Amino acid sequence: MIVVIDPKSPTPPFEQLRAQVVEQTRAGSLAAGTRLPTVRRLAEDLGVAPGTVARAYRELEADGLIETRGRNGSFIRPQGDPGEQAVQEAARAYADRVLRLGVSPEQALAYARAALGA
Repeated sequence: MIVVIDPKSPTPPFEQLRAQVVEQTRAGSLAAGTRLPTVRRLAEDLGVAPGTVARAYRELEADGLIETRGRNGSFIRPQGDPGEQAVQEAARAYADRVLRLGVSPEQALAYARAALGA
């Protein structure tokens, strides 16, 4: 996740963060199941108060874009209709398994393309 806060912007920092997470999710660069940085870590990285990040995360959760799993952290939720959500969850499971097996992303995509073409 790449987020940039513009301190000169009239838009509050929490809203800049919230909007960028929404955009990255819609663009697909933040896939379902992606774990977000902790509030403290992201606040430190962005040079903002932890309350700023916590507010953005609360609003994202209220909008149904992320879910917080207690001490396990905050994650991007699957979006769309139930079928799309199931596909996003399957893609995340595949990606996690591929990474554990040490397969390169390029090879994993080749396997998926071959399976889809079969």
